[in-house]
Amino acid sequence: MLKNRKAGRGFRIRISGLFAGLLLLSVPAGGQFVPPMPPEKAVEIFGQRIQYYEAGQGPNVIFLHGLGGDATNWVFNLAPLAQNYHVYALDQIGFGDSAKPMMEYKIETFVEFLHAFMAALNIPRATLVGNSLGGWIAADFAARYPDKVEKLVLVDAAGLSLQGETPRLPVDLNPASVSGMRRVLEFIVYNKQAMSEEVARAAFERRMKRGDGYTIQRVMAGLFAGDQFLDAKLGSIQAPTLILWGRDDGLTLLSLGERFQKAIPGAQLVVFDQCGHIPQIEKPVEFNQTLLKFLSQP
Repeated sequence: MLKNRKAGRGFRIRISGLFAGLLLLSVPAGGQFVPPMPPEKAVEIFGQRIQYYEAGQGPNVIFLHGLGGDATNWVFNLAPLAQNYHVYALDQIGFGDSAKPMMEYKIETFVEFLHAFMAALNIPRATLVGNSLGGWIAADFAARYPDKVEKLVLVDAAGLSLQGETPRLPVDLNPASVSGMRRVLEFIVYNKQAMSEEVARAAFERRMKRGDGYTIQRVMAGLFAGDQFLDAKLGSIQAPTLILWGRDDGLTLLSLGERFQKAIPGAQLVVFDQCGHIPQIEKPVEFNQTLLKFLSQP
């Protein structure tokens, strides 16, 4: 295992890619206090450095961010859960401060890195909480390694086929300009008026510093490959499953959440009103209460 990096960063929020600046705008708007992240750590997986955060004691919970995000997308959620759980949030391979090798990034890539991460940290079993792409990875992992998953939480998850629709995305998720970044930000949140030019510029600057464009490009290149979709795998998921969704999500529509619920045996669906693609940031209090209630159930 590699050395820990300096702790106590307070409000050094390093949200990258699609989610840069969201916390900056949500704090004054929602009156949310942004807690400090736990100490940042690193571990070597397949010869690559993986950054992660860890806090608390108890049953294991692993948070998986979405495309263009990083571990700090869970800044509002780690501390409340760490009171009763042993929580982990990692920068998945190709994102955040983790290594970004020049390779193809498939769902299987992320799943295998997660499996190796759990082995390296001696995590025999965990609840997986995944947002967007992270939900796709979490569900695929649960289908492949049912003995490793205690419970499964899918947050505005991707991963289902389009059922005959033309494979295209409603917005460019790999923006190459400030205006492109602003369109992405406006698309994924409910409070679109808060997405100012200043927020978009700060987000784009962070994205340039983070350098995850190649990763996003390679993920997107295989996004609609039929062999990666979850449809045929969901019926085999054994873990108790909670599906959390923003009613106003324009990227992964609520109809997808309803399809996840129908396909996964016994899955529960909870919908947050006036909320977009990232309820853990847009509705942190309600999100944490719902998640904690689910985790406490036998």
